[in-house]
Amino acid sequence: MVNLPKAPPMPAPAPFTFFHPLRIRWAECDAQGVVFNAQYYFLFDVGMTEYARAIGFAGSTGPEMFTVASSAEFLASARFDEEVEIPVRCARLGNTSVHFEFAMLRDGETLARGRASYVNCLRGTQEKAPLPEDYVAAILEMERTAPER
Repeated sequence: MVNLPKAPPMPAPAPFTFFHPLRIRWAECDAQGVVFNAQYYFLFDVGMTEYARAIGFAGSTGPEMFTVASSAEFLASARFDEEVEIPVRCARLGNTSVHFEFAMLRDGETLARGRASYVNCLRGTQEKAPLPEDYVAAILEMERTAPER
């Protein structure tokens, strides 16, 4: 048996302002009938896309970002056809980067938690660039709990 280093525990989610409801689809489940672990990252990304839409930066209207880190912690299983919510919050705003926290909730129970860090780049390049001021302003307007700066 291999002893892997244990990841540091994720903090309990801070108060979320944004919640995206969704129903678990068959394609997201594995042979055990539960959401396959890699699908949580996909579902967190769905939440992130809807958060961006909610603050007015959907699709190509938003900054061009690259994911530089992500992690997840799985606490309980979601199953086919269950209704869940994906809360999303901006936890930290840097100069060129932004860090988000996610969760998957079923009737108030936290099934999974995740984090992702993104770096803003000049459109069409992978050259780091400061976060657009209007994007930062939209995040600050959305969040009840101000992100770290």
